[in-house]
Amino acid sequence: MKDKIIEKFRNKNIAILGFGKEGISTYKFLREGLKDEKITIIDKVDKSNDEMFKDDKNVFFISGDNYLDNLDKFDYIVKSPGVNIKDIDISSFKERITSQLELLLEVYRDNIIGVTGTKGKSTTSSLIYEVLKDQGKDTYLVGNIGIPVLSEIDKYKKDTILVIEMSTQQLEFVKTSPHIGMILNLFQDHLDLTGTLEHYHNNKMNMFRYQNENDIAMYSSDNDYLIAKMKEYDYKAIKYDVRFDYENITDNSIRIKDGKVYLGKELIYEDGERKLIGDHYLKDIMFVMGVAKILGLDLEKAKESIANFGGLKYRMECIGKYDGIIFYNDTIATIPEATINAIKALKTVDSLIFGGMDRNIDYSEFVKFLENSEISNLICMPTTGNKIGKLLEKKKKVFYADTLEKAHEIAVKETKKDMICLLSPAAASYEFFKNFEEKGKKFEEIVKGE
Repeated sequence: MKDKIIEKFRNKNIAILGFGKEGISTYKFLREGLKDEKITIIDKVDKSNDEMFKDDKNVFFISGDNYLDNLDKFDYIVKSPGVNIKDIDISSFKERITSQLELLLEVYRDNIIGVTGTKGKSTTSSLIYEVLKDQGKDTYLVGNIGIPVLSEIDKYKKDTILVIEMSTQQLEFVKTSPHIGMILNLFQDHLDLTGTLEHYHNNKMNMFRYQNENDIAMYSSDNDYLIAKMKEYDYKAIKYDVRFDYENITDNSIRIKDGKVYLGKELIYEDGERKLIGDHYLKDIMFVMGVAKILGLDLEKAKESIANFGGLKYRMECIGKYDGIIFYNDTIATIPEATINAIKALKTVDSLIFGGMDRNIDYSEFVKFLENSEISNLICMPTTGNKIGKLLEKKKKVFYADTLEKAHEIAVKETKKDMICLLSPAAASYEFFKNFEEKGKKFEEIVKGE
């Protein structure tokens, strides 16, 4: 498997586009198998002085403001997902753009469960991994969850099952789809990276586009964007549709009735005590139990794994009770739908801290939700929070804070005792933070006084 990937690049003019975590992983992978091949590192920041290159005489560098020029001269461009190329013309070399995900899919697709969606993919992929691991399967959780897919390739065996969280940037240029693919939902997001909503959603649909008649495609059939996309193309795979009702039952429908989940007419899960709070998590569980049934796993053991799963860091995470207020950290909520789900699940939210980078998402429904909510204090942060706050000043108590420290200060002063202050941005964190993890860590330190 590894050798087959390496041979693809032998005697080729190779570029690695983007040199963050995945770019570094790509370089190490290629250099291990291609000791003397020329490799060019392309990144806006000059990486030539990095210690890892001190003994490599066959590595070259392109950097600076024009680092994306002349990509057409390479035989292969291994693109990292974080590099934005939407504003350059790639038509003459698009077929030469590949990625770690594509390279692995080409040789290992039959062992891969792919999970994507605007929200919920990290939780769902993590749950599937826990279910498989608890039943003794040789399995790895990689991809957008934080581990480049080729980093662990030496550990993959013939019967290893890979659970891969796939982002829209990772799926953009793939020409191979996984054996089992899931699209949990489609909303508005990442328009700063993809340019249009159509492009963003089309990237996601590559999860199913190259599947065959023996593959599995699982999708939410009560998500309007996703329903429309499923009608646009003749997807070949066996389709399992997941939705919150008990209508139009087929052998491949995953439905819910009175807290019981059915695959066709067979009961596969009965909702009970779980650490994951909220109906939106129940939807994720429906996907997990569906794939557990398809794979022939022990469903009772799967239910135990789900019950014991405590959730992800920075996703509706309770920091604790401080100053008489219960603080929750939900910085992973980068779209309004995720913030709405958190508020509905937690119920006693008295103060909401929200706002972040403006990516041209439509917030009209979010504004209506906040207007009709029982939240007492809206603590608005740049840029989207400030815009939304202006629309609600006559109907809600609105406060403005330029920093997390100021937002916390307002929350401590205004939030009723024994109620919740929720940080849930409904927007990306990139204006002032590297990512949602950095923002979440900072907020936790502020709340705890560290």
